[in-house]
Amino acid sequence: MSDTLFAREDRVPVALEQELKHSYLDYAMSVIIGRALPDVRDGLKPVHRRILFGMWEQGNTAGKAYKKSARIVGDVMGKYHPHGDAAIYDTLVRMAQEFSMRHVLVDGQGNFGSIDGDSAAAMRYTEVRLARVAEELLGEDLDKETIDWAPNYDGSLREPTVLPAAFPNLLVNGSSGIAVGMATNIPPHNLGEVIDATVALARNPAVTLEELIEVLPGPDFPTAAIIRGTAGIRQAYATGHGSVQMQARARIEHAKKGERVSIVVSELPYQVNKARLVERIAELVHGKEIEGIADLRDESDRDGIRVVVDLKRDAVPQVILNQLYKLTPMQSSFGITFLAIVDNQPKVLTLKQILEYFLEHRKEVVTRRTSFELARAEERAHILEGLVIALDHLDEVIRTIRQAADPATAKANLITGFSLSALQAQAILDMRLQRLTGLERDKIIAEFKEVRALIERLKAILGDNALVLEIVIGELEEIKRRFANERRTEIMPEAAEFSVEDLIVEEDVVVTVTRSGYIKRA
Repeated sequence: MSDTLFAREDRVPVALEQELKHSYLDYAMSVIIGRALPDVRDGLKPVHRRILFGMWEQGNTAGKAYKKSARIVGDVMGKYHPHGDAAIYDTLVRMAQEFSMRHVLVDGQGNFGSIDGDSAAAMRYTEVRLARVAEELLGEDLDKETIDWAPNYDGSLREPTVLPAAFPNLLVNGSSGIAVGMATNIPPHNLGEVIDATVALARNPAVTLEELIEVLPGPDFPTAAIIRGTAGIRQAYATGHGSVQMQARARIEHAKKGERVSIVVSELPYQVNKARLVERIAELVHGKEIEGIADLRDESDRDGIRVVVDLKRDAVPQVILNQLYKLTPMQSSFGITFLAIVDNQPKVLTLKQILEYFLEHRKEVVTRRTSFELARAEERAHILEGLVIALDHLDEVIRTIRQAADPATAKANLITGFSLSALQAQAILDMRLQRLTGLERDKIIAEFKEVRALIERLKAILGDNALVLEIVIGELEEIKRRFANERRTEIMPEAAEFSVEDLIVEEDVVVTVTRSGYIKRA
């Protein structure tokens, strides 16, 4: 039986090692391209892109009514993303979390989790719609043949391979993902600063890294906090790999005379779980690794974070604060890897390269959009030209149509009698009688002149790369005007490593040296 099985013509003997290598490579590339890494042009992974496109397709846009998350998840899963609903919903939730995204792409209504690690409500309860800034990733450009489309997983629909993306979302909102044998970890940045850096590069392709850092000094995390030092930022921007030291913002509050001193934490490093931080501090106090803390409270509310550490009367506040930074996630590092998909291949990029690829994408979008608009304008001008001819020979046109036996004959007679195209003849036949008035005639002639002027302007844009670039810059500056806000994360000089002396209270003691040479603290 086994001989018969392997003797079939559709069976081909293959070395096991070769098959494993080939299959694993296919799997790895599928995960890298199709699941784990963002595209450098729109800064989105496929699941993010499909969710945003699905919401756009449903008309679930800003300013309109919210829709149930379950409806969005089901639609995206059924049409474009044939994976688990939990994975789609988790992605949707994260895009609505203000402590995860520098500019949320989804406007959520309901419980979408918290910085304490609380999970979001079930998808049947929460409601969503696109945030206004997310519409700048999609926009009218999507319907103007500005990007390439591909069949969905079953070939029944089309989906965009990339979004038009009017701003560098990869840098603005960052991205993280673990693929096969590689991982990406891109921090979020300030929208206004990213646009300033992009415009600087657009105006001067030879701009240096130092000049870019002047306008884009470093990451800007949604949870604010402090970045210590710039060496890691420069390394990441120059090579694609680096690390930044993040530190919670804390202050020492002196209450009324005779009352305890407190350390108040108001901002946390990015991706630090507040509830776990409080638990960690409590563990250190119970284990007597930190002494001098009398009470610990989480007074956070909708107005912001406020973790209060009350100190004992004899405690030294700065020493306790140093210990908290040293022993808890109040000070942690963020490893940066600028890894993204470029031409269907994973590539580690520098800051300047990310901006260059984005600008190339936007120039292509603007060029293709202009070509689309030119084709539509020329088509409209062609029709208007026919209408003008008909209005100039109105009596003859009416006579020709009345004498025809049927619409097809009328159309053919118009084509031969007035040297019109089939499109122009059909437009004349479709024209309502009210457009034969003098006022309507003037409107048609005025529109014809406007369309001809538009055609000249569009042709000028297509013939001049500098004009294309100015349009890209203008659109970027408009987005900055509408959506940019102040930097949240403060960049401060690098802090030295905590020494043993920084973690010990300075106090007067009596030291005794015995005859035998032993040293004792009295």
